Amino acid sequence: MSAAELTTPEAARWAARAGFPLPADRHAAVAAVADHIHSVVAVLRELDFGDTPPAATYHAGEEQPGAAV
Repeated sequence: MSAAELTTPEAARWAARAGFPLPADRHAAVAAVADHIHSVVAVLRELDFGDTPPAATYHAGEEQPGAAV
């Protein structure tokens, strides 16, 4: 999906393609929610995680190196 807002017909088409046909009165709401999710993900993509290790290296209950105590 591009940076352009999702239109209501596109929301209906994408939902149908995913196997979730929507009633016509839900198209605008689904498009609005999809646009919001897209804007949040766009912000997350801009974050610099630098030296943050992948989540698979975290072990609950163990002190993490460099963690503030």
